[in-house]
Amino acid sequence: MTAWLARRPWKRAALWLVLLGPLFYSTYGFANWWATTRANVPSMAFGWERHVPFWPWTIFPYWTINVFYALSLFLARSEHTLDRHALRLVTATLIACSCFIAWPLHFSFGQPPVEGAPAFLFNALRGFDQPFNQAPSLHIALAVILWDWYRQFLQGPKLLWARLVLHVWAFAICASVLTTWQHHFIDIPTGALLGIFCVWLWPLERVVSMPRAWQRTHDAQRWKLAGFYALGALLLLAAALLGGGVALWLCWPAASLALVALNYAGFGARGFQMNGHGRMGWAARWLFAPYRLGAAVNAWLWTRKLPASVEVVPGLRLGRRPTHAEWRAAGQPRLVSLCAELQLPGVPHARCVPLLDLTVPPTVRLQRAAAVIEGQRRGAQGAPVWVCCALGFSRSAAATIAWLGRYGTAGGVAQAEAAVRQARPQIVLRGAWRASLEPLKPHSPRSHVSEVPRHD
Repeated sequence: MTAWLARRPWKRAALWLVLLGPLFYSTYGFANWWATTRANVPSMAFGWERHVPFWPWTIFPYWTINVFYALSLFLARSEHTLDRHALRLVTATLIACSCFIAWPLHFSFGQPPVEGAPAFLFNALRGFDQPFNQAPSLHIALAVILWDWYRQFLQGPKLLWARLVLHVWAFAICASVLTTWQHHFIDIPTGALLGIFCVWLWPLERVVSMPRAWQRTHDAQRWKLAGFYALGALLLLAAALLGGGVALWLCWPAASLALVALNYAGFGARGFQMNGHGRMGWAARWLFAPYRLGAAVNAWLWTRKLPASVEVVPGLRLGRRPTHAEWRAAGQPRLVSLCAELQLPGVPHARCVPLLDLTVPPTVRLQRAAAVIEGQRRGAQGAPVWVCCALGFSRSAAATIAWLGRYGTAGGVAQAEAAVRQARPQIVLRGAWRASLEPLKPHSPRSHVSEVPRHD
C-alpha cells in the first residue's frame, strides 16, 4: 500500500488543484457578473419545462460533483493521465465561460422557498451563483469528464456493482440541474457535447492529443473537402438557430461536420481516433455519430446490390466493411480495414490502417497497409483475409494492389490493378492513386524486420 501511494503524483495533483480552483471561480464569476451588466439577457426554454418538479433534496447529488472534482486529481496513476484529465477540466471551463460571455442566457423562473437541510446548500450556491451561465451547462460538461475519469478505476467483473453505482450517481448529478431549477433543458445536451469534446480532445491513453496532432495540410483535395464539410456545418447551424425548438438538435450534426472539416484540414485520420483494431473511442463515436450515420447510409446505397466481398487471389478478399453476420458467413476471416470513419465489428484479430475517405495517402501509408495485410495472412492459419473500407472501391482496393505488388505474384502495379479490377470492376482509382502506388517496390526478405505490423 505504501509503494502504491508513493507512486501517485501527489504534489502535481495539489498544484493542479491550486490552479483549477481559482480558475473556475474567477472565470465563472466574471461570466455571471458580465451577464448582470447586460440590459436584456434572453432565456431559452420549452413550455413543458414548467412541469419539471422541483425536488429540493436533489441539491445533495448536485453538490457532490465538487467532491468528485477535487478528489479526481489525487487518484491519477501517472503524471500523463493527471495532466490530460486536468486539461479536460481547464478546457471545459474556458469554453463554457466563453460561451456564457458571448451569448448570456438566464433561467426564466425562480426557485420556490426551501427549508430544512437542503436550504443550507441552496443558500451556499446562491452565494456565488446567479441565474445566468446556462448553455452549455458547465455542470454537465464536468459530470461527463468526471464520469469518464472514474470509470477507468472500476474495470473487471468484480466491480460491476461499483460501475453501476457510478452510472446511477452520474445520472443523478446530471438530472439534478433540472430538478433543482438551475438549468433549462437546452443546457444539458450542449453541456454533454462540450464534455464529450474535451474527452476527445485530451485522450487519457498515451496517444497524441488532438492539439499536438494538428498538421495543416497542403493537399488541395483535403482543403476542398474541409470546405465542403465546413459549409454543411454552417448550414445546419443556421437551420438550428433559425428553426428553434426541435430544430436545435441540428447543432449536433453541425458540430460533427465541423470536426470532420477540421480532420481534413489538419487533424487527419487521427481525428477519428480509430485504433489499430478498427475501433473508435466512445467520445469520438458520439461526436461523429451524425456523420458516421450518413457515411454508413451512403455506403449501403452504393453497395447494396454488390457482394459484400470478392476473392482477388486465393485467401485474400476485397470488399466493403462487413457486418458481424457477413463476417461469420465468410468463414470468420481476418479483417484489415482502411476506414478511418466507420469502425469494424468487434471481432478478434482485426487490424486497421485508418485513411481519410476521398483522399490519396502517401506511399508510405500504402506500404504500411500492405505490410499489415501480409502480417494478417501469415497469422491467418488457413483463414481468409478480408481487406475492406466503407465501399471497397478505393482505399481497400489500393491497399490490395499494394500488397499484390509487394508480396503477391503480380508483375507490377499495372498488373496488380488489373487483377483487382477483374475481381471488383467497381473500383475507383484515378491518376493520383497510381502515382502513390508506383514507387512501391517488391518486398525484399531482408527488410521484413522493419515491416512487422505495429499498432497505430
